[in-house]
This record gives sequence, C-alpha cells and structure tokens, in this order.
Amino acid sequence: MNGKLIGNPVDRVDGRLKVTGKATYSAENHPEGMVYAAIVQSTVPRGSVLRMHTDEAEKAPGVLKVLTPRNMPKPAGLAQYSAIPMLPKLPVMQDSEVFYNGQPIGLVVADTFERAVHAASLVRTTYVDKPAILDIEKARANAQPAPGIFGGPPPGHTRGDVEAGLKAGPVRVEATYVTPAETHHPMEPHATVVVWNDPEHLTLYDTTQGVHFSRQFLALLLAMPQENIRVLSPFLGGGFGCKGLPWGHVVMSVLAAKEVGRPVKVVLTRQQMSMMVGYRPTTVQKLELAASPKGQLTALRHTGISELSEQDSFAETFTAVSNMLYACPNVTTAQQVVRLSTSTPTFMRAPGEAPGTFALESAMDELAHQLKMDPLELRRLNHADKDPEHGRPWSSKSLLECYRVGAERFGWKKRPLAPRSLREGDKLIGWGMATATFPAMRGQAAAVARVLPDGTAVVQCGGADLGTGAYTVFTQVAADALGMSHQKVRMEMGDSQLPLGPLAGGSMSTATASPAIQGAAASAREQLVKLAVADKASPLYGLAEKDVLTEDGRLFSRKDKSKGETYAQLLTRQQLPHVEGKGESAPKEEEKKYSGHAFGAHFVEVRVDEALGTVRVSRIVSTMAAGRILNAKTASSQISGGIIFGLGMALTEETLRDPRNGRVMTADLADYHVPVQADVPKIDVQFIEEEDKFVNPLGIKGIGEIATTGVAAAVANAVFHATGKRIRELPITLDKLL
Repeated sequence: MNGKLIGNPVDRVDGRLKVTGKATYSAENHPEGMVYAAIVQSTVPRGSVLRMHTDEAEKAPGVLKVLTPRNMPKPAGLAQYSAIPMLPKLPVMQDSEVFYNGQPIGLVVADTFERAVHAASLVRTTYVDKPAILDIEKARANAQPAPGIFGGPPPGHTRGDVEAGLKAGPVRVEATYVTPAETHHPMEPHATVVVWNDPEHLTLYDTTQGVHFSRQFLALLLAMPQENIRVLSPFLGGGFGCKGLPWGHVVMSVLAAKEVGRPVKVVLTRQQMSMMVGYRPTTVQKLELAASPKGQLTALRHTGISELSEQDSFAETFTAVSNMLYACPNVTTAQQVVRLSTSTPTFMRAPGEAPGTFALESAMDELAHQLKMDPLELRRLNHADKDPEHGRPWSSKSLLECYRVGAERFGWKKRPLAPRSLREGDKLIGWGMATATFPAMRGQAAAVARVLPDGTAVVQCGGADLGTGAYTVFTQVAADALGMSHQKVRMEMGDSQLPLGPLAGGSMSTATASPAIQGAAASAREQLVKLAVADKASPLYGLAEKDVLTEDGRLFSRKDKSKGETYAQLLTRQQLPHVEGKGESAPKEEEKKYSGHAFGAHFVEVRVDEALGTVRVSRIVSTMAAGRILNAKTASSQISGGIIFGLGMALTEETLRDPRNGRVMTADLADYHVPVQADVPKIDVQFIEEEDKFVNPLGIKGIGEIATTGVAAAVANAVFHATGKRIRELPITLDKLL
C-alpha cells in the first residue's frame, strides 16, 4: 500500500450510474409475474381487532389475496425468534392486538399497484378499544429502568460521590432539556420485492443498511438456513438508521409472496414512513452540574426518560456522552423508559449522542454564563486527557486542536460575554459553540479482490452504501493496495452472497470493511509479484519480491522502473482467469486497551429577528478530528450533511401526534419540516490531521454521525447569546422566543 490514493478528493465512482438512472434501487426491480401489496393500518391507538370486513376488497378487480390476523401464515421460526428478548418484535399480524395508530393489520395483494391500494381502502375494521397511553409526562409514574440494546448493558454509570461533589461546587446548574420525537424521512422510502425461487429458496430486494444482518433476522424468523436466503441492496437513497433493522412490512411481504405463489412488491408511502419504520424517541433529560468558582467541574448528574413502545426494548442512550466527555471526578448517569401506545423507536443518526449533547452542551453553556467565563475556556479547563469513564488512554484525541482551529477561523476571541451585545440593524446576533463526539467502533468483515486479464480488478464486500460514498472510499483503499488506478477497480457491495460486510450504522462501516478490503487487495498484489519473479518470460524473473514495486497496474523493478510489465500482460501470458486475494478483519484484543472516539467542535452564528422571533443560522465553522480521512471530498460532504441534520434538530424537526388518537400528524414532508437550501449557510468544514495507531489498522474513525452531535446545542447557545433567552426544548421555534 503506497497511500497515494488515500485522502485524495476522488469524485464519486457511483455518480455516473446515479445521474443516468442506471443505479437500481429496491423498488425498481420487476421480476416476472410480480404483483403488488398494499398495507391496511389501524385507526385506533390501542385495542384489538374484533372483525375485519374484507368481502368488498376480496371481490375488487385484480385482487389475489387479503391477509389479516385471522389468515396470516405463521412464520416457522416465530416461537424461537420471540423467545430471544433482545430482538425487535416484528409485527406480522399473528394476533388481533393493536399497539399504536397506524399499525399494519392487513395486507392486500393485487395485480397492479393501483388495484391493491384501492382494495385496501375497502377494508372495514371494527375494534375493541382499550386505554391508550399517549403522554410521556402523564406516564412518568410508570417509568421503568432503560434496557440495554440487543442484550447489552443498560445505560448508566457512576464514579466518585456526586452528592459530595454537588456540595463542593458552589456554582450550580440544574435544568431540564427536552428533545422531541423525530422522523428519519430518507428520500427513498422503504421498499421490498420478494421472490420465492422455490419453496426453500428466497430472494429479497430490500432497502436495508445491512444485507447480512437482514438475512440473519429472516433466517431465524423463517427457520431457514441463511444460505437459502439472498438479500440484495446495492444502492440506498439514504437510511440514517431506519433501514438498519428489518420491519414488519418485510416479513408480511415474504409470507404473502409464498401464499400467492408470485413475486410481491411492497413500497411504503411517505405517511407510512412516519409510523412503521422507527423514529428518534422523545427525551426529557435533567442535568445537574457543579463547579468551583474557577470553573473546575466537581459533579455531573445526568438522568432522564425516553419513550418506548409497549412491545419492544429500544432505549435512546442519551447519557453516554456525559460519562466520558469531561474530566469530572463525580458523575452519575441513569435512564428510564416510559412505555406509550406508539410504534417502536429506533436508531437515528447519532443515536443517543445527538439528544445527549444537546442537554450536556447546553448545560455547560449555562454554567459558563453563571461563571462569567468564556464557554470555550470552560471546556478547555475540563478537557479529559484520558477516558474518565473507563480510565483508559485515548487511542488519539485532538479536541484541543479542534477548539483552537475552529475558534481562530470563526473569530471567537471577538465574542463578548454578555448576551444581546451584538446587533446589526433589527437583527440580534449570537455566537455559540459546542463539542462534538462519537465513539469509534468496528466489527467483523471479509473481502475478496480479483485482478483480471484485461487489467481491471473486481473487489467484493457485502457492505452497504447509504449514498454517503462507501463505494468511492472502498475503491480507493482497494486500488491503493493493488497498485492500480481507481478507475480500473470495480467495487461490488449490497449482496448477501458476497463476503461478510458490516451494517452501515454506528459510524463503523468504513473502519470495519476497509482493513478487510486492504488485506484482500494486498494479497492479490503479492500473488502477482510472486508470479512475475517466478516466470522466466517476465522481465522481473529472478528478482527478490521486495525489489518489485507496483503502480498504475504495472509491476517494475525498484532499481529500474523501465524494467517491468503490466498486470494484464502477466495474466494473459500465464493464461489465468484472475488472481484472487482474500482478506478478513475484526477488532483485536490490544485495541481494547484504548478508548477510541472522534471529536470535534461547532461554532455557530445566528441572527434573530426580535420582532418576529425567527432564527437564521448565518455562519458555521466545524472542525473535526476523526483519524485518517480517506477522501477529503466525500468526508467534507458527510460532515456538512450531518451538520444540516443537526440544524433540523435545532430549528424545525418535530414529529407530532394527535393527543386524542395517537395518529402522526406530521406524516409527510409538507408538515414535517426539514432544512432546505435557504436555511443552510456556507459551512466551513476543517479536518484536523490525526494519526491513530491503535483504533484499527488504517487509523480510521467514523464520520457519519459525529457531525450531528453538538449542533443543536451550538445553535441554542448562539440563540441565548443573541437574545438572553435560554431555550431548553427543541425545536427552537419563534413562539418560544416571542
């Protein structure tokens, strides 16, 4: 590996496919004989189905089948699946219970999409109503300890003596911060096309962030060997977490396809995306901080609740960031959940850390105001030189440099301490900042690289590209290790028949797959060198392997660059179909000796119209230290996208339910407001060069989620600096400022 391609701002290798329409998304698959399915949803928030009147729908033109709880087939592995408490409870209409408004209670299969939708509208349902729990505050009395995710430990941490620390710190902040439910709304809706090749073999075209992960779930639920299930998802139009797990519509379409003996397609409507595939749950967080008069933290207590459905076990781990971000000797964090008559929440970009940093970084700003101290200086003073949660050294940490560079580029030293000190005409101007952080994680992956006689290479890994550039950076890693131009390398992903690839989530996809891809490519290159030095017809015959270099698909002598040959010439002469290398990667035990996190800082300027209460973000500077950056262009785009995600969290996004019946009212992009071009100023993204020898073999830290952390707090802090009003409940809408 020569490193010449790593870091370069290479254009998106999949860009041409996408702009020409040749990139095939799940809903664009049309197998022969395919029919369509439409979902019937409940209209009550809690109850049970007494009867469903399906006669009219069954008689409608083109209808093949109407499935309801009374005739839905039972998955063969349902009992075994249900016995594992950590797995999400996929609603597949196995009983008549209704847990939320919008729950799937029927599926109509017809020969056209329009006929399926029309017939679904003809189904009439009678319910037995049951009491619904729709208000998180009213249900707090029944709060339960928050569960761990997928069988992991429940959130919470204690070190030192918080009560003693609170008494020791005369400067105190005690406040409650609220973040609302948020909906993912990727541009591509969830879609599934199911083909039973025969009664024992299944092919699924699905919008999933992890084809191998999805196959594991389905194999367990259907009691089928994994090798009998193929899941394909080569392209995704965004995911943000909602496509991380399989949902009920996937299972229903699989069962329906077997029932009717035809391929079945299900595409969720935009409204159904608000009800059936997860969301970021509401959080109510209490922060207590205590500090010395000079600003040294003496205590931190972070507690709170988040909402959860009645039938599942997902908890938004918003306290995790308080465990590790600052050097405080006395810390307690604890979480509870409140079960409501809602659908199941799930991972959403920077799950836990996004709402958690809003609360923590807002509280730190409040503490700085009480201390009459620069908020940036307060953070520098309490910088954690090692991981205070686990007592381990950081694998690398350049947060202080992020602070320095960001402050310089923003002009932070000119910021007056007092709120309402900056004005331009009728606009109040405020400057705020916050820290960003996200853990650096990785899992297991495998890859195969093949160099072909035409001088090109194919590299395979069953990972996913959410649309964020994985195809491009993986191509760069492979080409660099192969000693080839990236234009000659084709990356194949999104197929469960390919070697094990990671779930595209937790900001770990690149760090997980890249070492395996590098290993496979390096192995293929080494085999080419071995072939050349052993081939009497090669100009490199007899050289030591270490004396053979590679570049642009060519092998040549270290001492004489003119002495060599191309990969194509070597393979053609050898009459080989290809040379293949394999690579595997997994976390190593020695990596656990260090704590790996990416860090960053956001500096934000807002302009507030005092008469109208409107907030406009006018300037953003974000500095990020995230290990080795594989592609400067795609990485900068990732950070900008995450920041815009954070702006939505701060100013516009809120999933609202009707308090009478639990129906999601903000169920499309007309009512659920996300930032548009006019809402986003120029974003100045700067990466701090960082070498990390311990986090993984390539020194990579994920960047998909860190950019969202801290943004909402930075905006709220800037709004306070502009107006003197502290907004502790998101989003920051004009009614809260007037």
